[in-house]
Amino acid sequence: MSRAVVYETFGGPEVLELRDVPEPHAGPGEVRVRVTAAGLNPMDWIISSTPQAAAVFGVTLPSGFGYDFAGVVDEVGAGVDGFAVGDRVYGGAMAKAAADFLVMKAPEPGALFHTPDGIGDEVAATLPVAGLTAAAALDAIGLRSGDTVLVGGAAGGVGVFAVQLARLAGARVIGTASESTFEFLRRLGAEPVAYGPGLADRVRTLAPDGVTAATDLFGTETAETALALGVPPARISTIAAGPNPPGGVRATGGEQAGPADLERITDAILAGTITVPIAAAFPIERIRDAVALQAGRHVHGKIVVTL
Repeated sequence: MSRAVVYETFGGPEVLELRDVPEPHAGPGEVRVRVTAAGLNPMDWIISSTPQAAAVFGVTLPSGFGYDFAGVVDEVGAGVDGFAVGDRVYGGAMAKAAADFLVMKAPEPGALFHTPDGIGDEVAATLPVAGLTAAAALDAIGLRSGDTVLVGGAAGGVGVFAVQLARLAGARVIGTASESTFEFLRRLGAEPVAYGPGLADRVRTLAPDGVTAATDLFGTETAETALALGVPPARISTIAAGPNPPGGVRATGGEQAGPADLERITDAILAGTITVPIAAAFPIERIRDAVALQAGRHVHGKIVVTL
């Protein structure tokens, strides 16, 4: 037997259970990964709490939990090329990550990657969703050196990557956040500004010459503010406003990024030009506590579950 987080009804963290389950094994064309860390994302608890969201991602009950993972390949099925027993890997597997073992087709495009030497499993487990989403959000607006970009939700799991990627691109970054996160954002290279009523006026004070681009990583406030500041819709992206965001701005997501973006991020981590703030790490036995913290939406950085 092995362990996996499962749920049989939709709901809050209380529906998640760590159970003994039959140990899975790799068949032909598959690899098995011994999971050592699972990175949490808002989509994880949204799927487990909302039937409509689960349906969008093809998740049905009963279900496993989590997407981002890192670990070690410990079984390789016949016909698999590119992966061997003992390889350190990371990637994404819908509703499978929070478990001792997961089995997946290999190579599954965009889902399984070799973990570079010098990057630990906890950091690797934070990269697929947040890193790719941040890259896509900036790619969608054609971010370039000299831009002044407004980043909404800059202290969150995606925001910490977006801020640093934008700085590496040569942009000035103004990041919306609560005042308790201001010093955290300054360390990442952003100029913080409080979200909420009056945001446009506060941004004008910080950037009297104007904002040239924006990405909204939480709702629509930043996108609407950027429109009010005269930023063209084509230079504003959103990741959480649905398929029809306000004012014709660009809706995007991690599926529009690719392996080259992840390689760019891992190279920057190895070079020390991107840091990955781990806000908290919980053992798998405390999965409910980890998800409750994630769902509170006041985390500065990433949350990781360890196995």
